Order: sequence, then structure tokens, then C-alpha cells
Amino acid sequence: MSKTSDISGFYKLDRKKRLKIVKKFAELSDKDVTTLKKTGALDYEQANRMIENVIGTMELPLGIAVNFLINGKDYLIPMAIEESSVVAAASNGAKIARVRGGFEAESTPPEMIGQIQLTGLKDMERAKQNIMEKKDEILELANEQDPVIVELGGGAKDLKIREIETPRETMIIIHLIIDVRDAMGANVVNTMAEAVAPLIEKITGGRVYLRIVSNLATHRLARAKAVFDKEAVGGEEVVDGILEAYAFAASDPYRCATHNKGVMNGVVALALATGNDTRALESGAHSYSALGGNYRPLTSWMKDETGNLIGEIELPVAAGILGGATKLNPVADVCLKILGIKSARELGEVMASLGLAQNLAALRALASEGIQRGHMRLHARNIASLAGAKGELIDEVAKRLIDENQINVKRAEEILRKISEK
Repeated sequence: MSKTSDISGFYKLDRKKRLKIVKKFAELSDKDVTTLKKTGALDYEQANRMIENVIGTMELPLGIAVNFLINGKDYLIPMAIEESSVVAAASNGAKIARVRGGFEAESTPPEMIGQIQLTGLKDMERAKQNIMEKKDEILELANEQDPVIVELGGGAKDLKIREIETPRETMIIIHLIIDVRDAMGANVVNTMAEAVAPLIEKITGGRVYLRIVSNLATHRLARAKAVFDKEAVGGEEVVDGILEAYAFAASDPYRCATHNKGVMNGVVALALATGNDTRALESGAHSYSALGGNYRPLTSWMKDETGNLIGEIELPVAAGILGGATKLNPVADVCLKILGIKSARELGEVMASLGLAQNLAALRALASEGIQRGHMRLHARNIASLAGAKGELIDEVAKRLIDENQINVKRAEEILRKISEK
């Protein structure tokens, strides 16, 4: 009998029955199932309330980036990521920034956009006029959906109208501008957008289809800036190399994609550690980079009059410290305590500073020794583990791999075998 993934009522089953089905379908061993049963601080019951069809949890290494001085305040930054060298690179970038006073960061109010798609209009101009005449009524109805956030100073603040051409017709897109305070805000935005849709249809005679948050959070920006001492960076030649690398990224989307990926290494690692929506942050950042029609770097680099390197970053940061997984996941809750932040805006400023430090470290490596050499040195321990080394032998095998500049599993196995024969 052939295998099938057409399983009715899988969501109703308990964990034991789900695992039994998966084991049979994938021909898993008892050891594989035992691995799936293991959980950390996020236990099965908690995970099962967060998403559907849960069979286990997935752990990532959680590291701490050090040396960060942002707006005169010291931070330890938790980062959840599987990639070698990222945490070390961020810490190194922050250390260089400290020489000239660390990072200066700022952010705009935490305003998200709720989009309402209005179609089937016979008179576009009249529809726009009617919407603006009823603007206060629309905002009032939106705010009735969440009086608590309004009491905290948030809520629907403004309304914008856009007219767009599509392959089907000309549409009006209404943007509700909503201050979501310390939440990421998707739920409150969606609720408000859905609530005002019938009123907008009544006002205009049109038909509303989509009413949903936009992850291109252009009203919710975080910026950071730092001066990196030229000697701490590695001298004038390295500074010039970084500027050449930046010019490459600013002119070529193939390079720019990797440039911005490096920035997001830091942003996403912090987002994961604090239980935030990494997909929203990624899509927002990359869309923001392409707003002008060409895909551009999230950072910019230049020299000051004395030859020091100046780096700046600006990106949308739809991240919160309330709601979502930030409190459901106990590790995320602890990570927020480690950060010691007081608001979502402060979190965004830390994320921007982390992204800038990450970018500096990557460009510096590229402009000097090359990214792969440093990356593989840190990766050597992983290679040693894959070859079967355990305990103190991991460091011993890794050191020999680095000394020989042969960082691969085959060589690690040979070294391990020679050590065992002694």
C-alpha cells in the first residue's frame, strides 16, 4: 500500500498518535522519535498552543553579542542563529564602534499600515472625496476595536489614499496608519482594517476585498549611525576596501542581496531570540531596499575628514515586546530581560545597531582576509564534531584543522583516527 499524506483529523490527534503516523510514513527509527520528543524550555504543551499539528520543538544555539554601546547604554544582545561567526562578528563590530563612542540610534513612532483594497468604483475622484469627508468617522470606528491601545496613546492616527493601476482595474488602496505601541501589531491592524471595510463600502459604493497589514512598515523606521576608528578597523587600506565593497553593493543587485543578508543575520537572530516575526522583518527590509525601483543596500558608508569610517543604517522594524511569541516562549521572555529594553522602539534601535555592526564586520573581513577564512576557522569545531570528535577532542581536532588550513570532514576523521591510535 502506498504512503499518503492525506490524513483526516491529524490536528485532533494527541502527540503520541501524530508521532506514530509520522514514524510510519517517514520510516523513522525509535531513536529518531526519541529525538523529536526532546524539548527544551519550550515544552510540548506550550508549543502545541502556538501552532498546529505539533510533534516537537526545534532548538537553535542562543549566543550573546557583547560590546554594544547604544545611545550611551550598554547592552548584551541575545542572538538565536545556527551560522558560525555571526555572533563573534557582531561583537567585534560593536567593539570597534566603542572606540568612537558606540552607536547613535533613533526611531519613528511604532506606526503600522493597514491596507484596504477598494474595487468596482465608477467615479474614482468622488470615492476619494467621500472617504476623506468621512475620515474622522472611519478612524473613530477603527479605534473602537481596541480601546486599551487608544488609552495607551496608540490607535488609528491617520488615513491615506492611493490610486493604483492593476491588470484588472484601477483600484483605491486606503492606508490606515495605526500606532501599535509596544506590539508588533499585525493583529490589531487586521482587526481595525476589517472593522472599517463595510463602512468604506457604504461610503463609496465600491467592493472591499483585502484588508490586511502591510509588512512594508515605512512609517516604523529604525536608524543607527557609528564612527569606526580607521586604525581599529585596520588602517586606511581596509577602510578603502570597505568603501569599494559598498560601492559594489550599491551598484549590483547580485552583490547587494548578500550585503543585505549580512545585515539581516543580526536583525533576524535578535528577532528569533525575542520571539518576533522574522518573515515580516525580512520582507519589510528587502521591500524597503527596492522602494526606489532599484534594490539598494540597507546601510551606507563613507569616510570623514580624518579618514575614519562612518556607517549608517535605516530599515523598517516591525517588532514588539508584547504579544505573539514574545511571552508564550519562555526563552524569548528571558531574552527580553537580558536586553533590558523598555519599548518596541528601543528594540528597533538595538536591531538597527546590531545590523550595522554585522555589516561592518562582514565588509571588514571581505576587505582584508576574506570572509571564508575567518568563517571557516570558527566552523572548524563543527567539522570536528561531524567527524565524531567529542569533549576536549573537538578543540584539539579543530586546532589542527586550522593550523593545516584543511578544514574538511575527511581530514578531521584522519586526525581523529591518529589521535585514537596513540
